[in-house]
Amino acid sequence: MDFILTETEFNKDNIAWNGNRFLIGNGYFGIRGTLEEYTKKQMCAVNMAGIYDRVRDSWRESVNAPNPIYTYVKVNGQAYTLPDEKPKFHQQELDFRYGIHCRVTRWKTEHGDITVICERFASIARQHNIAMKYTFSADFDCEAEIITGIDGDVWDINGPHFVKMQMGSKDGIDYVTGITGEKNISVTAKECIRTDFQAEQTNQNTDKSIFRHIRFTAKANKEYAFEKIAEITTSVDDFGTNGRIDELSYRELKDEHKAEWDKIWDISHIHIDGDDEAEYALNYSIYHLNCIAPRNMKGKSIPARGLSGQVYKGAVFWDTEMFMIDYYIHTAPEVAKTLLQYRIDTLDGARTKAKGYGLDGAYYAWESQEGGYEGCSDYNVTDVFTNRPMRTHFRDKQYHVSAAIVYGLMKYINATGDYDILNEGAMEMVIECAKFYRSLLLKKADKPYYEIHDAVGPDEYHERVNNNAYTNRMAKFVFDTALELSDKCPIDSNLKEMLRDSSENILIKEPDTSGIIEQFDGYFKLEDASLNTVRSRVINPKEYWGGAYGVAADTQVIKQADVVAMLSMFKNDYTSDIMAKNLKYYEPRTEHGSSLSACMYSLLACYTDNPEIAYPMFMKSAKADLTKGGKEWAGSIYIGGTHPASAGGAWIAAVKGFAGVIEENGQLVCRPNLPEKWNGMSFKLMYKGRLYSVEIQNGNGTISTI
Repeated sequence: MDFILTETEFNKDNIAWNGNRFLIGNGYFGIRGTLEEYTKKQMCAVNMAGIYDRVRDSWRESVNAPNPIYTYVKVNGQAYTLPDEKPKFHQQELDFRYGIHCRVTRWKTEHGDITVICERFASIARQHNIAMKYTFSADFDCEAEIITGIDGDVWDINGPHFVKMQMGSKDGIDYVTGITGEKNISVTAKECIRTDFQAEQTNQNTDKSIFRHIRFTAKANKEYAFEKIAEITTSVDDFGTNGRIDELSYRELKDEHKAEWDKIWDISHIHIDGDDEAEYALNYSIYHLNCIAPRNMKGKSIPARGLSGQVYKGAVFWDTEMFMIDYYIHTAPEVAKTLLQYRIDTLDGARTKAKGYGLDGAYYAWESQEGGYEGCSDYNVTDVFTNRPMRTHFRDKQYHVSAAIVYGLMKYINATGDYDILNEGAMEMVIECAKFYRSLLLKKADKPYYEIHDAVGPDEYHERVNNNAYTNRMAKFVFDTALELSDKCPIDSNLKEMLRDSSENILIKEPDTSGIIEQFDGYFKLEDASLNTVRSRVINPKEYWGGAYGVAADTQVIKQADVVAMLSMFKNDYTSDIMAKNLKYYEPRTEHGSSLSACMYSLLACYTDNPEIAYPMFMKSAKADLTKGGKEWAGSIYIGGTHPASAGGAWIAAVKGFAGVIEENGQLVCRPNLPEKWNGMSFKLMYKGRLYSVEIQNGNGTISTI
């Protein structure tokens, strides 16, 4: 399979998008796919995992490190950089087999052509390191100067986050340290440079950066190359560096890096026979999941936009447990456990949030930062018409988040058999989540069942609704899980009875006479307008469709899978006929305004034996970061970035949907339901400590141990 993503021309309108799709990373940081000469104007960033800062009353967000790959060239005194100087030729490339970014740019000058080639990667073998090789050539004799260094004037959405900068050089190693204002965390970038040619070198310091000027006389048609080995560290790291950067070579790091990626792809790769486009898109999605996985790290999780920048405040959403963790459970279970450990470690933060709303137990953050801190504000969207913050209810009414974490835990336990995690804090987490849902339950005087009011389900366009079908069913799942696990971790008898009462008496919406499950109380009474009708009411393309005054709020048009997500997750509770009817009803009413949506529809279509209906929605998920035109704005707030939940959803649709791999009676079984153009599939899975090979040919699937 071809693992190369290529752009063969320069288009300045693609700069932000390329920053996402050409991303490289290693779980500790992500480097946006911007070019070496770019600055904060082009949204250049080395985004750190789990490091946050707040400036005054702005939103807290993740921190971008000083950028050690900053480089550009001058010829005969003139700088040649993109986007300022139009190139004669330009190609940008990502080898996502190995997470290696490469660019080739050629400019025409008055004397002839000059060419720059640069290759770089974020080492997945030594996660503090970045390696870069930069080559310059000209087809004429000239005076050349390469300016390279560490740019500390970083891109921030709600910054600046570094209130103090320190820089200098020691033993040939340059460094820039930024210190955050809120918690006094230091983030340091170091670099060591080696040239293969003689040159005059001088350093230049600014108030935030350090640059090295490499001046030389270039002979026509000769290549001049230098290697840069960089290192990123912080004052709160939980794992150390591995080797001094002045003792490491580009070739050594590259060989180690590729060997580590070979190990990852040995279990990650999915082959699709008969559909090269789908195979390419799916494995590209898997690449993004691999390059942001918190390997060798303690209690870290994955933000909603991965490590592609500060978008969504670098916060962890329910996306991780619902859409990403499945992939890690079956390819790198130790990473899945790390993701769950993050939730265990942030239990106190969830308790604090619940208490703040007068509720019991653990109410996990909608936008979770370190310690479980809730990064979401009550005014989370800006009105494009008034430029005023809009009151939203993502923070206070998205009750389903705590249940998503318990659901993720049980997927992990069922697939790994690791019940030891219960004694490592997970059981306490489940009980606290159950207490939270118990405290939400209401009972009307003339009704025999419990209800949950004033909620926001996965469909964020409809706020403060009663008895959202998804939320109620997820609450019941938490009660049932706590009861099930109490056989292994005994709990108080009064608590057990409370959980049983909650589970047996919570309102679970049933299909109506036509087989449709109402998304929430009163949903069927809303205007049944088409998507096109609602879209025609939009005045500003950046306006928010939900909330009190959004164009979708009083209609049946929804943002993303809600009832459909519930049916996909609890498919054994419903007949195929009920699932098919709801799929047919809700899909035309769904805007798919979230990248989390299409994969759930694809999965449900597979469960109802409709792989041809599932296929385009699977491709929508798999190509979320390959296709331009996704939502990049919510009001006036930039929300662009990578879509790891969509990538994880594509994996789920492929493996659990098309391949039909499910767990039955403690074993994996395979009941494939492939699209017509697919001749077969092959891939590997981890299950209960053993590695399995899945082979599908001629409509039949076999699973064998390796």
